[in-house]
Amino acid sequence: MRQLLFVIVLFAGAFVNAQTFTLKSNELGGQATNKQVFNDFGCSGENKSPQLYWEHAPAGTKSFAVTVYDENAPTGSGWWHWVIFDIAPTITQLQSDAGNVTGSRQPANAIQSKTDFGKPGYGGPCPAPGSGFHQYTVTVYALDTEKLGLDANANPALVGFYLTQHLLQKASLVFYYKQ
Repeated sequence: MRQLLFVIVLFAGAFVNAQTFTLKSNELGGQATNKQVFNDFGCSGENKSPQLYWEHAPAGTKSFAVTVYDENAPTGSGWWHWVIFDIAPTITQLQSDAGNVTGSRQPANAIQSKTDFGKPGYGGPCPAPGSGFHQYTVTVYALDTEKLGLDANANPALVGFYLTQHLLQKASLVFYYKQ
């Protein structure tokens, strides 16, 4: 009987651990493809944000936000490639090209604010030639508020401050690119 109880507890623990907040993509692998790469500054990609989905959001989640950040950009502060927030708690996926502010794939009422390209919407990888591999971290944030109270003119640092103030949990995945 004691062994059976131990096995049940062991499996229950494994099941609980498997149910953590997780970010995934059906199209994004370890390396950016031409589909995600920027189309300017010497790069000639399609500049489409990757398809993303998340599972097992924490209880109390009232909205989500997603960011894409390059910590290897030679700016002293990295480079924000995408900032989207006020995503309804019923949304658990962003389609490919949801970062196109003139397209129809962004979630209703979500806000895409300024990136380090100086405008809202997704801007893909485009590191300087010869700068080696850059690491792009995609993060989804589960938040305790429906709205951050910011608009499309908010800069990434301000959005980041608000995300930190309302964070329940976050999940990330990483991909790489070099020219």
